[in-house]
Amino acid sequence: MQSKLEHINLTVRDTDATASILSHLFDWKIRWAGAAKDNGRTIHLGGEDTYLALYSHQEKHLADTSNKTISHLNHIGILVDDLDEAERKVKASGFVAYNHGDYEPGKRFYFDLEEGIEIEVVSYQ
Repeated sequence: MQSKLEHINLTVRDTDATASILSHLFDWKIRWAGAAKDNGRTIHLGGEDTYLALYSHQEKHLADTSNKTISHLNHIGILVDDLDEAERKVKASGFVAYNHGDYEPGKRFYFDLEEGIEIEVVSYQ
């Protein structure tokens, strides 16, 4: 049996705002958007094979953002072909890039979305 990761489902404050940011930064497309459970809204955003499912609902609860919390999402890794261009877009959108690394086999940096979701941007070019 072969398998691969298809999607990750995240709860965010505002699906439309988060989808807008991510689609701008990474040239992702909205695959589907619509009503979701508990009077919420979901947007599937990404490419043909993989995507993020962004979910929001009326009640907002802040998560514990400690990476020491079991089942806490530590970060989302996004592969790009041009790390410098990705960083320019991240900074131009008002985010702070940090923790730059040059390691075998690639290079990376991180930034945080408003929800406190850490994004790792990596390139193996």
